[in-house]
Order: sequence, then structure tokens, then C-alpha cells
Amino acid sequence: MNMTETGIGSMPDADPLFEILVAFPAGLSASQVHVDFGSSHDRQPHPDRNLEGKIDEYGGYNYLPSEEGGGDDVCLCLGLTDYKTFVGTNLSPHWENFLNPLKDDIERYIHMSNPLGNGAIVETEDNCILVLKRSRNVGEFPGHFVFPGGHSEPQEIGILSHDLYEDNIELNRKIADEMYTGIIREIVEETGIPTDFLGTPLFIGLSRRILNARPTAFFFVRCSLTSAEVFRFYSQAQHKFESTELNSIPRENLAGATANMPGCHQGGAFLYALMSKSKTKQ
Repeated sequence: MNMTETGIGSMPDADPLFEILVAFPAGLSASQVHVDFGSSHDRQPHPDRNLEGKIDEYGGYNYLPSEEGGGDDVCLCLGLTDYKTFVGTNLSPHWENFLNPLKDDIERYIHMSNPLGNGAIVETEDNCILVLKRSRNVGEFPGHFVFPGGHSEPQEIGILSHDLYEDNIELNRKIADEMYTGIIREIVEETGIPTDFLGTPLFIGLSRRILNARPTAFFFVRCSLTSAEVFRFYSQAQHKFESTELNSIPRENLAGATANMPGCHQGGAFLYALMSKSKTKQ
């Protein structure tokens, strides 16, 4: 899906490799996350026909989102995108040319694919955070450390196009729910941890990588297994080919272990730190 943004800005003390779009240190449950899905939130073609034509030099498929919110709830304004457009805009060597020079955050990224990724801060029973080292065979940031995640799948709830889906309240609810079921699915596929050992996800915020403007939604998920128990399941992970190793980092050491993470995942660690700090104050 494609993400359009409303009234968001960077954190003044954020690492320059990422910016925080929105943060919820207490975490939001599925009932507090709402979706406005429609073609009005899709990317708009760039007026430069030569630049727009470069997208067709690539191929693929995917999904993208957008965001507005306030109070204890948030509304994500989502459109559709595909992998071809993602590679041809965000991942293109010409990606900065797709940025609108206007400073308004919605308008600035309106020509980008902006597929909304997801990431999970999985905390084990022995208070460690799970981090994967990406395989050299993956398309984005091979060899880097990341939190488990990927992106939600529109086809999981039957979305193939915008036809017949405009102003569909029931579908909007299904999309919001898919964000929560989707992140659990990613954890299971990438780590091998059975669903029964994973708690209910809490949405803690959105970060965006400065490099090629990649947005990611982060969730906090409690795991009832120790790190040693998790490692036993990793060898059976369905998508183990996407990574070469699984690490558990004591939560108090996480901030110092993010140097080899993509910017958006550094943002995820920052959001987790905000959550931890909020709990300490309570």
C-alpha cells in the first residue's frame, strides 16, 4: 500500500538517518488504528515524462500507506502501489528527482511509491530484543541488521485493485487488522517462533529512512520464550533464507547496537526507547 502523510514532522533530536513521523510510547491496539483506503491516496505521476518513464525500466509488485492522527487513535491514509513503482521511484538512483520541492510533507513525497514496511521489536522472556542479519541475497540492505518484519499483503484480504473498494468501511477495518496479523506473520516466518508464544502487537509509531524516503510502521511484541528457546525455532523458520543469523540483544544495550541498521530500523529502536522511557516514568 502507499502512504500519504498528514501533519507529520521529524523529531528534533532524531538520528540524521531517520525521522520519526509519529510516536505512541504507550502503544496502540488494533481498535485504536483506523484506515482511510482509496485511490485519492495513491502516488501521483511526476510531471517530467522522461523521469516518469524510467519507472518502466524495472518490474515487480507491492503495497503502500499514509497517515494522520491525534489523541489516542491514529488514522492511516492508504493507497495502492506495486514493487515495480517502488523500485522505479524510492529505490531508483534518481529517487531524489521524484521529490516535490514544496516543503509541505504531503506534497513532497506525492510522486514516490512509499510502500509502508513493518517491523517488530520482539522482547523475549529474558528481556532481550531479537535482531536478524539480512542475507546477501535480499534486495534492500543485504548484510545489515534489522528487526523482524517486511510489509502487509493486500491480497491477504482480497485487494487486487481499487475497483469497488472506495469508501468501504468494512474493508478499512480489515486493512487495519491486517497490519496486526501481518506483523505476527512476519515474525513467525522469519524467526520460526510459533504464534502461541507471541503476545498481541502494539503499534508504537512510524519512522522514515532519510535515504530514499522509506517509511516503516513499528510494533512492540512480547515473546514468552527465552532467547535460548527462540534460537531452537530459528532453524525451522519458513523464510530463514532472508537472513543468515538471529541475535538477541539485552534491551539496555539495544541503542548501542543499531549502527549497522538501515535508518528506518534505527528509527524503530528510537521508538522502542521512547516506549521504555515512558514505562519508567509510570
